[in-house]
Amino acid sequence: MPFIVDLTSGNVEKEDRTREKGHYGGTVLGLRLMEERTAPGLDPYDPETLLYVAAGMLGGTAAPGLAKAVFLAKSPLTGVAGEAHALGPFAAGMRAAGAKALAVLGRAERLSYLLVEDGEVTLHDAGELRGLGVAATTDALRARHGERAHVAAIGPAGENLVRYASVVTDLAFAAGRYGLGAVFGAKNLKAIVCAGDAPAEVADPAAVAALAASYRESLVTNPLAALQAGLPGFAGWADGPLDPGYASVRNFSETGTPGLRVPSADDYAGRAVATSGACTGCPNDCLKVYAPPSAAERRTGGLGQEAFLSLGWNLGIDDLDAVLAANARCNDLGLDVVSLGGTIAFAMECAAHGLLPDGPAFGDAAAVAELIEDVATRSGALGDLLAEGSARAARRLGPRAGRYAITVKDAEVPCFDPRPQPGIGLGYALAPGGPRYDALEHDLDFDPVAGLHYSFPEAAKVGAAPAPAGELDEERGRRSARLLRLWSGLDALNLCVFASSPTRPLTIDRLTALVTAVLGTEFTPADLLAAGQARLDGMRAYALREQPDGLDEELPARLHEEPVAQGPHQGAVLDRTAFARARAAFYAELGWTTTDDDISR
Repeated sequence: MPFIVDLTSGNVEKEDRTREKGHYGGTVLGLRLMEERTAPGLDPYDPETLLYVAAGMLGGTAAPGLAKAVFLAKSPLTGVAGEAHALGPFAAGMRAAGAKALAVLGRAERLSYLLVEDGEVTLHDAGELRGLGVAATTDALRARHGERAHVAAIGPAGENLVRYASVVTDLAFAAGRYGLGAVFGAKNLKAIVCAGDAPAEVADPAAVAALAASYRESLVTNPLAALQAGLPGFAGWADGPLDPGYASVRNFSETGTPGLRVPSADDYAGRAVATSGACTGCPNDCLKVYAPPSAAERRTGGLGQEAFLSLGWNLGIDDLDAVLAANARCNDLGLDVVSLGGTIAFAMECAAHGLLPDGPAFGDAAAVAELIEDVATRSGALGDLLAEGSARAARRLGPRAGRYAITVKDAEVPCFDPRPQPGIGLGYALAPGGPRYDALEHDLDFDPVAGLHYSFPEAAKVGAAPAPAGELDEERGRRSARLLRLWSGLDALNLCVFASSPTRPLTIDRLTALVTAVLGTEFTPADLLAAGQARLDGMRAYALREQPDGLDEELPARLHEEPVAQGPHQGAVLDRTAFARARAAFYAELGWTTTDDDISR
């Protein structure tokens, strides 16, 4: 582990890294390989860049929370390490095919795909797949290699080097953020196909089974797990009120009464798509597939929690079918819904201020549907402009447009508004890979009044005591860093954050027992946090290597200057002085400074 694949020469070798400690075959190992095998300053589309895809030592094991695969490369959007995780069965497919990790270098002479089968990796021509969407590509490759083959594929967006193109696994499970699909496209890599039936072995099957049974019982008693398992599910926004300031409305510009409808649970009736692709070994089935009956391709409608926010309220749209159709189409074309939604929202606000005369208007669902096609194919001047992402588009349009690009490190900020939840804002600004909504648990969950009280003892294990959600002080900085380290540990091991501590059934004790049972060596809470720190340090070291003039760790000005106007979060805004103090405490907790002399730990 891993296989080292050179697409230019076609050579494949296997490198033994088993004697190295602390990488667990996941992101930490990928970062080490990027540091060792690539020169600083490479363009993300240079053939010499390295693409890392891994189930690791835990991903793909038939147990709750162990379904993730990681995709890692230098991001064409941010210029630092771009990491995206895919849920679903692809990690299990990698393990079944005999590969825990692939490190891909070079560029194929023609459009190709990698086949992993029975512990061997081979390169095959994919010329006839050019221009096909994810569903058609997956169908064609399964026709060749069997219906049980697992496929990670790009659509036209990746082929056309859209900077936020995604990789989509097994039709509906996207590794969405930071443009990993464009890295596939730059390497002339259409897909990775895994075929095989070797099970992922575990050291103590009885202990794994007992933990799985305990998890299954918790689906009834844990509120978030129950929400995820039920219908319409975790991502099926329904029925609850839309508090002003909680989520982005019209590009974070509207924090008063939004004037947008929240769907009801009944609105999802007839839109669920039956699949056989749930996460291996996990009973939660939290990433469900939805698409309107009229959608041309329904199987790609895997609905992440950010999809409705990014493609709906963020664009001033509340038509559920329009949002579900846009999400399914984005996944089939291979577009990250967060960056796509953020970029279109930017264009809408620019158009409203006269900076983009031919731009779309907020609420125009038909224009969004057309732009999705144009961006994926880089058709027309507007499609080509928006394919670069909102930060680069703003630089082309001029300084006035910069205010409307809601980005950090040139990556679009997720649609959970950090003004009433400043810990989220610290995570957006300071996580070294770029802004992610699932980098750490949200502040409102630990509010002494409105929070999830059952999770308070678990959070206290890592030093995250309850505090009012909107409180921004040094302790908020320390608490956020501790939560970031915990969830970084989950990412480092390919453990699912949607199954895990502090708010889901896999508590720290259960997590460490599960890892011990799978690997056969004792794994402690200290090991989990050490893995999280190692991943954060590695991501930051790579970022500083690639951005020697300094990292973009500033939130958009709007979040510091425009308070929430109405509702329970009225007045919430990120005071710059308080944010700077919290940032310093955040750095201190992680052992970082503002220079690159802190990364040798």
